[in-house]
Amino acid sequence: MNRSTKQAEKTLQEQAEQLLEEAIIYYRDRPIGAVAAKDSEADALNYDQCFIRDFVPAAFVFLIQGKTDIVYNFLIETVALQKQERRIDCYQPPPGLMPASFKVESLEGEQYLIADFGDRAIGRVTPIDSCLWWIILLRAYVKATDDFSLAHRKEFQEALNFILDICLGPQFEMFPTLLVPDGACMIDRRMGISGYPLEIQSLFYAALRAARELLIPQKEGEMLIKTINNRLGSFVYHIRSYYWLDLKQLNAIHRYKSDQFGESVVNKFNIYPDSIPYWLTEWMPDRGGYLAGNLGPGRMDFRFFSLGNLMSIIVSLASEEQCQGIIDLIDQRWQDLVGRMPMKICFPAVDGVAWQIITGSDPKNTPWSYHNGGSWPIMLWMLVAAAQIVGRADLGEKALAIAQSRLAEDEWPEYYDGKNGRLIGKSARKYQTWTIAGVLLAQLLLENPKHLSLIGFEEDTEAVACAI
Repeated sequence: MNRSTKQAEKTLQEQAEQLLEEAIIYYRDRPIGAVAAKDSEADALNYDQCFIRDFVPAAFVFLIQGKTDIVYNFLIETVALQKQERRIDCYQPPPGLMPASFKVESLEGEQYLIADFGDRAIGRVTPIDSCLWWIILLRAYVKATDDFSLAHRKEFQEALNFILDICLGPQFEMFPTLLVPDGACMIDRRMGISGYPLEIQSLFYAALRAARELLIPQKEGEMLIKTINNRLGSFVYHIRSYYWLDLKQLNAIHRYKSDQFGESVVNKFNIYPDSIPYWLTEWMPDRGGYLAGNLGPGRMDFRFFSLGNLMSIIVSLASEEQCQGIIDLIDQRWQDLVGRMPMKICFPAVDGVAWQIITGSDPKNTPWSYHNGGSWPIMLWMLVAAAQIVGRADLGEKALAIAQSRLAEDEWPEYYDGKNGRLIGKSARKYQTWTIAGVLLAQLLLENPKHLSLIGFEEDTEAVACAI
C-alpha cells in the first residue's frame, strides 16, 4: 500500500470519526446516543432521533475505542424508557417492548426523553428487533468492561425478563422460531416478510445466547435459563435443517411430493415445487448456498437476505459448513450482492405485479431501491466480520475498499439504488450515522479480529448436541 493510499484512508477515517462525534446526542450534559442522520438538505422527520437499531454499530465502535460512558448512559436511559406507559389507539402493548427510537425534548428549561414504540411510526410498526439488539449490546458492554454489576441490577434483570416473556411465551404456532409481523425489523415497511423472517431469527438466537450469559441464575433467572436451553437445541436444528438452500436441496425441493400427512414426511412444510422461482434455478451456484429468507406452512421465501445470513455466521447459528457455503456464494455472486457498494439488503428485487402485491405498491420500495434490493453500506461491517470468521478476510478488505472509494464523496448516504448500487438512494439521507459507524467498525474489525468476541459467539456445542 503506497503512502498516498494510506493518507487517503487516514483522512477518510478521521472524517468518519469527526462525523460520528458530531452526531452524538446529549441529555442533561451526558452523551446518550446518536441521531440517525444529520442531512441539512432534507427534512429531519424522525432522523433527528436515536434509533436503537441504528445506534448499535456506533456503540460497538465506542466500546472498542474505550468510550464506554456513552454506551453505559444509553443502556441506562433505554431501560427506563422500556417501562414507559404507552397506548396505540387505546391499546396498551406489553411492557417488554424497547422503543424504536427516542429524542430529547426541552420544556421550560428541563430536558426529557420522548420514545417511539411504533405508535408514531409509518404504518405503526412494532420494533421487535430493538429488544433483541438491546440485549446483544448489553452483553457487548459487559464483555468490553467486565462490568457484570450493570446487567445484574434489578432493573436490567427485569428488562431481560420482560423481553424474554414476549419472545418465549406460548404462542399459536408450532415452531421454535419467533413469529413476527411484517416490518418488525430493519425492513420496517411491507415487504412480504411476515412470519419467521431470517433476520429476526438470527437476532433472536443471538439475544437468547446473550441473555443466558447475563441472567442471574436464581429464581426467575434460573427458570428462564432452562427455558432458553430447551429452546436453543430445537431452534438450531430447525434453522440448519429447514432454512438451508443449496443446489442439492434445490433438487430435493424440485422433486417434493406435496399434501403429505404424518410425522415422517420429507416435505414437512408442504412446500410446492412450482414455488421455486425461475431465477433461482439459474442463480444458485454449484458450490455454496444460503439460508432462506423465511419459512412457514406452504411457504418458503427463496430471496437472499443479507443481514440474516451474515449474522447467522457471526453468531454461529449456521453450521461451519453452511458458513463457508454462504461466503462462497457471496464470492461467486459478487456482482449481484456487492457490486459497486456493499451490499444488497436482499436479492433479487420484486417487480411488476409481485411488487404491487407484496409491497402494496410502495413508492419507496420500488425495484432495486431501499428495502427492495437496495444496497446498504451498513452491511459492510457484517460482511467484514463474517468473512473474517470463515477465513476470507480478503473479501472484507475488497468490500471495504469499494465503500471507501465512494462514501465520502457521496456524503455518506443511507443506501444506494440500482442493480449494481451505482446510484445514491433517491430518498436516502446523507451523513447517515450508521453508514459512518459501519465503515469505522469494519476498519476496526479488520485491524484487530479479537474485537469480534464483543459481537459474535462460539459454537454452542451443547445446543447442537441436543439438536442431533
